[in-house]
Amino acid sequence: MNRYLESTYRFGLIGGLFCVFAFLMFNWLGYDPTNFSMLFGYVLIPIFVFLGIRYFKKDVNNGELSFANGMSIGFLIYTMIAFISGLGIWIILLIDISLFEAIKILKLEVLNTNKELIISQLSEESFEITLQKIMAMKPIDIALNDFIWKILPGLFFTIIISIILRKTKT
Repeated sequence: MNRYLESTYRFGLIGGLFCVFAFLMFNWLGYDPTNFSMLFGYVLIPIFVFLGIRYFKKDVNNGELSFANGMSIGFLIYTMIAFISGLGIWIILLIDISLFEAIKILKLEVLNTNKELIISQLSEESFEITLQKIMAMKPIDIALNDFIWKILPGLFFTIIISIILRKTKT
């Protein structure tokens, strides 16, 4: 397990820091940092998972990679990216309450803009429940959402990349 951690922590750490930086940058540019940070993660995670698995295969494991090795390396990388990103966003939102309030207001505006569509497709009750959930939202909710939406695509991309890069002794 130690060789897995030694070959993955760099990729997870750098990827997580990139995600936190992207959150701050998108906010500074005037975009919704939660949505754009999530989209940025969809691009960043497969790149770092690929690089990490490839590094393990070539430099640590003598050119061999089983599916289980790839899944283990990928899991460690995308989990570390998600953890660092979620933790960083949570800390930022705790420090900058005005940013959290701005995000909350933005979410309420989006909800109110789509009120008729939500009511017509779901129900008035669904709209009200969503409204109550947004009103009760806390910084940890945004951080957990970011964490989850980095874990799910991370698993998907890790499976694909592990299959593509798999190579065992013949």
